[in-house]
Amino acid sequence: MAAAQDISPQSEYIQHHLVHLNSSGEKQSVIADFGIVNYDSLFWAILTGLVVVFLLWRAAKMVTTGVPGRFQASIEMLVDMVEEQAKSIVPNAASRRFVSPLALTVFLWIILMNALDLIPVDFLASIFRMTGLGAEHDDVLYYHRILPTADLNVPMGMALGVLLLMFYYGMKIKQPGGFIKELFTAPFHAPGIGALFLAPFNFLLNCIEYAAKSVSLGMRLFGNMFAGELIFMLIALLGGAWTGFNGASIGLGIGHVLAGSLWAIFHILIVLLQAFIFMMLTLVYVGQAHEGH
Repeated sequence: MAAAQDISPQSEYIQHHLVHLNSSGEKQSVIADFGIVNYDSLFWAILTGLVVVFLLWRAAKMVTTGVPGRFQASIEMLVDMVEEQAKSIVPNAASRRFVSPLALTVFLWIILMNALDLIPVDFLASIFRMTGLGAEHDDVLYYHRILPTADLNVPMGMALGVLLLMFYYGMKIKQPGGFIKELFTAPFHAPGIGALFLAPFNFLLNCIEYAAKSVSLGMRLFGNMFAGELIFMLIALLGGAWTGFNGASIGLGIGHVLAGSLWAIFHILIVLLQAFIFMMLTLVYVGQAHEGH
């Protein structure tokens, strides 16, 4: 009890903003806990995914043969950009018919999810309280994180999907027998008895390679967005330190506005860059699944 009372208001503010609205009501303490469902991450991830699907569907419905509007032109530029990247990475034209739209969807989906971090930390809670719903939904407001990509489960789940695609295309292009054979015969090749000796080492190296690709893919997105979320929380503390019209409060308030504005502008680049990196690595890993060692 004494330890809990020793926590500063600033530390408590940060800690409670890192707790998800989940089935346990507590902060997840391990990397993988299949007994906990983070409802807030699922809600915002599904919502942004549906928005992306709707926008792409709307763009497809609005396609005209004449001069395109701004919305159609923007979508066409994105489609062309992704298709050009896919052509240079994924050699199989039949595979690109699925992989290119998938990469475009992932790119826009991650952009929307990452962009949620630009919403002020306590904005939704303030809206609820102003409308008189705050007292009724205190638990929902208190245990709620709006940024899905700062929840390790979401980026790792997406990375797992990419890993399954690697297995799928590896088996489709090389046939199941050829794919399994490659696990034991590459990257070190040897004739006769040497192949049997190297088989366990090849299999271990291939397992490590697949695990490293998927883990690094998810952790890269999670780490960058989690760090950005923490910085926004620290900046919010500057504004929360307001105690009245005095020198310290005014200085912290000005620092809050300047730091928040500068970091938000810089964070826009991070939002786009992380989405582009995830999309490109998805194409690269699927492209590598088409190739042999």
